[in-house]
Amino acid sequence: MPEAAFALRQAQVFLSDLTGSPDSHDEQRRLISTLHALDHASRLAETVGGGFDFGAVRGGQDDVRAGQLCADAMRSAASVAGEVAVLIAESPHATPASHGADAATGAAAVSTEEALAELERCAMELGELRRTHHRATLGAVADGTLAADTAIVRVDTLRTLEALSHHAWRSSAHLVGRGE
Repeated sequence: MPEAAFALRQAQVFLSDLTGSPDSHDEQRRLISTLHALDHASRLAETVGGGFDFGAVRGGQDDVRAGQLCADAMRSAASVAGEVAVLIAESPHATPASHGADAATGAAAVSTEEALAELERCAMELGELRRTHHRATLGAVADGTLAADTAIVRVDTLRTLEALSHHAWRSSAHLVGRGE
């Protein structure tokens, strides 16, 4: 992921070098959305670069479910990224936010919409799972059925999986202009 972090940093530098304000409200909205996407993508890269051990997802049923939800979210994020790459390759001056509605076929827009909906579902479900998992896992330490160090790893793992999914969702949504 160091390459991704480097590329994101280059994008930040490029945007920082821009001078003047956008000419239209639509351009201003696209710039803001791009900055939001970049911020979330940077947080995603930072989270991945933090030395997370994906092999730690082998605890109970909730731990495994969290791992699956995060994997589903990453597949959906990759789908959105692929659609954006196609749009850019087809028209280097188009933006994902404005081009999606103008696509020659409805397939790309539907695919992106489905991927965004799946990303949101996974992120929301992981958020709820993290809250219930946190209480249950720490409760297992209190009743003596789980060691504290194991509980901390499980809680941290779920928090990281939730952060990955959340930032992938928000970055993707902003990237295609649907991040309100």
